[in-house]
Amino acid sequence: MWLNPEEVLLKNALKLWVTEKSNEFFLLQRRRGHGDTGGKFTGLLVGALDSVLDSNARVTPFRILLQMPGSQVSWTIACGAAVGEMNRHWDWLVQNLLHSLSVFENKEDVASFVKGKVKGLIAEEVRGRQAAQEEEPEKFREALLKFELCFGLPSSEKLVTTYSCCCWKGRVPRQGWLYLSINHMAFYSFLLGKEVKFVIPWAEVTRLERVSTGLMTDMVRVMTRRCQLDFSMFLSLDEAFGVIGQLADIALRRLLDSEGLELDRVLQQSSNITKRVLEEQALRTYVLALFRLPRGERLQEVALCSVWTPHARCHTTGTLFTTDSYLCFASRDEGHCSLLIPLSEVPIVPYCSLVHKAELLHINCVYLTNSGVWLLQTSSSPYYTFCYDTMYCDGEDIEERAQRQTVNTEALMACYHHSQPDPNNSTATMEQVKERLWEDHFPEYGRGVHMFRTEKIQKLVAMGIPESLRGELWMTFSDASSELASHPGYYSGLVTESMGQSSLATEEIERDLHRSLPDHPAFQNVKGIAALRRVLTAYAHRNPKIGYCQSMNILASVLLLYTKEEEAFSLLVAVCERMLPDYFNRRVIGAQVDQSVFEELIRDRLPELAEHIPDLSPLSSISLSWFLTLFLSVLPFRSAVCVVDCFFFHGIKAIFQLGLAVLDANATALCASADDSQALMILTGFLDQVKYDEDPSPPTPHPSQSGEEEGRPPVKQHTLITDLIADSYEKFGDLTVRQIEKLRCRHRIQVLQAHEDTTKENALRVVTPDVSLSPENLADVYDLFKHHDPGRPYVEQYRVDRVQFKSLYMLLVPWLCGFHTDTVAHRTFTLLDQDRDSLITFREFAGWLDTLYFEELNEKVRLLYRLHIPPGGSHSLPVVLFTITLYYCFLQREFIQFCKTLYSMFHGNPDENELFQAIATVTSLVLQIGEVGHRSRCSGSEVSSEGGAGDEVEDDHREGSQEDHPVFSTEEDGERKEGTSKSSGSESQSEWAVSYAQILASLLTEQQLVNFFEKPMDLSAKVNQNQDMHDNQETT
Repeated sequence: MWLNPEEVLLKNALKLWVTEKSNEFFLLQRRRGHGDTGGKFTGLLVGALDSVLDSNARVTPFRILLQMPGSQVSWTIACGAAVGEMNRHWDWLVQNLLHSLSVFENKEDVASFVKGKVKGLIAEEVRGRQAAQEEEPEKFREALLKFELCFGLPSSEKLVTTYSCCCWKGRVPRQGWLYLSINHMAFYSFLLGKEVKFVIPWAEVTRLERVSTGLMTDMVRVMTRRCQLDFSMFLSLDEAFGVIGQLADIALRRLLDSEGLELDRVLQQSSNITKRVLEEQALRTYVLALFRLPRGERLQEVALCSVWTPHARCHTTGTLFTTDSYLCFASRDEGHCSLLIPLSEVPIVPYCSLVHKAELLHINCVYLTNSGVWLLQTSSSPYYTFCYDTMYCDGEDIEERAQRQTVNTEALMACYHHSQPDPNNSTATMEQVKERLWEDHFPEYGRGVHMFRTEKIQKLVAMGIPESLRGELWMTFSDASSELASHPGYYSGLVTESMGQSSLATEEIERDLHRSLPDHPAFQNVKGIAALRRVLTAYAHRNPKIGYCQSMNILASVLLLYTKEEEAFSLLVAVCERMLPDYFNRRVIGAQVDQSVFEELIRDRLPELAEHIPDLSPLSSISLSWFLTLFLSVLPFRSAVCVVDCFFFHGIKAIFQLGLAVLDANATALCASADDSQALMILTGFLDQVKYDEDPSPPTPHPSQSGEEEGRPPVKQHTLITDLIADSYEKFGDLTVRQIEKLRCRHRIQVLQAHEDTTKENALRVVTPDVSLSPENLADVYDLFKHHDPGRPYVEQYRVDRVQFKSLYMLLVPWLCGFHTDTVAHRTFTLLDQDRDSLITFREFAGWLDTLYFEELNEKVRLLYRLHIPPGGSHSLPVVLFTITLYYCFLQREFIQFCKTLYSMFHGNPDENELFQAIATVTSLVLQIGEVGHRSRCSGSEVSSEGGAGDEVEDDHREGSQEDHPVFSTEEDGERKEGTSKSSGSESQSEWAVSYAQILASLLTEQQLVNFFEKPMDLSAKVNQNQDMHDNQETT
């Protein structure tokens, strides 16, 4: 491998290197101790130093130096691990450069000429390879070469990055290198003559953790179904842990069939995945979650900046994120101040030159006419200033929205209320107070999507948004208003297209329409039900992958109460596709991931509760409805709407915080609970009594609360939702979106693996009754079948094509057929592919193995018989697995192919000679049977040609020739030869035939053949030999 020339001092290097070849300008050197026999101490010492002190990843056994006569300075121009490669490099230098160097008079000219040639070779080699995508191509090329040589993975397996670290074996650390590729993580270490290496597929990783032990304070623990591995001493543990989690997450997303888990476009092609891309994707995921942006948004630029905040009269430092459609600002302290500006609000982009504090010149100026916001960017430093114009009035925007054509022109709450409050009572007074607070807030902080989102607005939201502003602010916080403005008439078109169509989704919608807020007057009449039907049906038509899921009806009902119908649809899109990703699909993966995250947060934030309840899964099951319905199904309506207010402002973070606050408020009672049912009653009773501040109704007793005879503990009366929300911010407000996203990435691995285990159990349960394989063998075969090609899409993971089947055939078949195994595998695949879709299911594959290993002799012979029925004949017969119609008979050519297959199966067997003699005897016997049958059907005809063919076949078997027989040709070859046979005019020969029963009876006359087919075979041994890539193996 050619290297960018690097200076080497020979007087220091010669202590570790031995010169193998040399001339006037070049040296070929070998690492001292490499290749020496006898295990000399020098070689062991140098090997240990290379493993422990290898900080630049360039210590390889061989290298080539460029030297100048009379100089002590040389340059490394090539290195490698194989002497053959280095000899080729040496020969190239001698043949192409050595003679040309003699014409140079100056040493510097010689060095420059050779360096330029080597750099040109490197450029050609790097071009088109993945090393060109890395920040340090040369180091990556060296690591890639080591990866390919050490582990022998397919050439398509792309290396992503490497880390120097220690792998712990008990209390013994092994210093080495961790290689992370698309489908595997691999480790290699060579220390004091001991080599340790292993390869683990990402598909086998079940859990990732950062742990501390008595020996090391911070380690990465990787757990699989078979082993546990600990890694430490990373230069950057946070970076390594993040990359490991991302690669495992990507691999498992490919394995799981879930409509809501599609990979980002950049990650769909494994050739695009590099360390830099993973870092960009991690940042993009964080930005999308922080600002609840559409999942299709791409991150374009990131810059440190300061924003002028008029309300604080100062600059707020933070980061500016630019995406396809938005400018997003987040303060250094997450949640302190944020800003979201849709680029659709930027109609004019002039250029101006201003002077700002003397050092800021030539400023690019972007004027936002609709919002009065200025964006100032200097060309000399990443400094930005947003100056907000307080003369903004949204009257025109409100009027424009009022004129927009919608199905319903007003929110349902405008027509229907829970009660009609007296203007003089406390409820109306409190609403007026909150409205005044918001009206005072808007001029200072802005109104609309681009308002400053600060801690003050968080307090206003926690108090509860007034009903008159709730719909507008929900649209603002979710940025659904921008989507609505950019797609006018979109909802109306969906309604027109979807109405009248019938599908499974529409049937489920009709069933749930009257279950959505049945106690609210708005949904006790035709108008409200019709609006809900239109919104849900339009969304199912827009996103058929999600269609309709339970809990969407409750959410859509609440949205319709406070927004216009078209706005409610836009909010539903924002919630389902941006704010709660992966929640609304067939497996609710997103909700399950968040439940797993919630369990870890309970252990971290509520350790006393976790100590009393070690198994948190019951609490997780209870809280699942909290996340799916945003507490709408468990809290009184007016209290739950306040939670929705917080959700639209803070996203899923608000639900995590509130869930922790609920458990914290009931921690004492939960610790004293006797079982899961009592814990459920405690939490249900508490949530029932959480009231809205202005709710005048007395606490409603729980339906099951009939007294102390049911053992229901007393619940706290008159818990205010505002107090509960304030408590959640006070105690758990330090929880950040970045923390949540990191936890989601890690826990998604566990959830996906749990789904994979469930799928495996279901597949084995279906197949087990039909086969005789032991559960252990069947599970091992499933793993080979499922993970044989982890790069394939999930749908194809449980079915294999012809190429994959041939590979599995070579691994598991008990009888190989020499050079013709590939043809027999081709015939077997054609037989098993019953539906002719060029794919074989696991059930078909397991049935085939069961026949080979556990069925009686007659079934094994029946299978071989079926393999040699022509495709035309098998297509015209009823196709039932391993069932043969008794009326079909072999023609002579097919019987010869059958015998040839048996002959090749016996090749290499310890009893090879006896088996060959037995099959020759059987062949003669069957041919005689066929002759008798043919004569009886064709009395008076001449059959001398058939007898000659029989003698020829018998002689052929005895001689042992198998190279050119048609049994090992393809089906097309067989048809061609058959056509040639027919054209010869031998019409009577085609009538020669023998049945399956006759062949079986003839085979039973030879005990050697009976013993061969009835000999027990161990499938476990075959499977264990082929699990090297799926187990953690060490070689010493």
